Amino acid sequence: MEARLNVFGNPVAMKFLKHINSAGKVLSDSGLPAATQELVKIRASQINGCGFCTDMHTKDAAAAGETSVRLNLIAAWREATVFTDAERAALELTEQGTRIADAAGGVTDEAWANAAKYYDEDQLAALVSLIALINVYNRVNVMVQQPAGGYEPGMFG
Repeated sequence: MEARLNVFGNPVAMKFLKHINSAGKVLSDSGLPAATQELVKIRASQINGCGFCTDMHTKDAAAAGETSVRLNLIAAWREATVFTDAERAALELTEQGTRIADAAGGVTDEAWANAAKYYDEDQLAALVSLIALINVYNRVNVMVQQPAGGYEPGMFG
């Protein structure tokens, strides 16, 4: 399978990706826990059907020490007992923030208040920005049908 567009070889796409990668660096350096960041990226990627990002972020999370049990339960986080209350709040915000078009009201006040119980203002800013950013990556990769499965941790860094 080949992508419809080589985003790694097209000068316009590369310039765009350079800028959004810079935005991602700001978030990776924020106070939002790295494990939470990976959970958010994986969950949004699952919802959006982005195989490339799901492959990348599950492998990166595993390389960083995330357990297979937690990785395997992300899609069923509501019933899983392996996530903290803070992680559950982040996953709920991720789902609602990713499915804005599916929910007439967008993110509920309840989901926001729950996240605000566990994350300070800077962490909330990072969380909101991360949800938006992974949705950008997902949309690019889904539109061009970027093949999944060949990612190796660290290959882009």
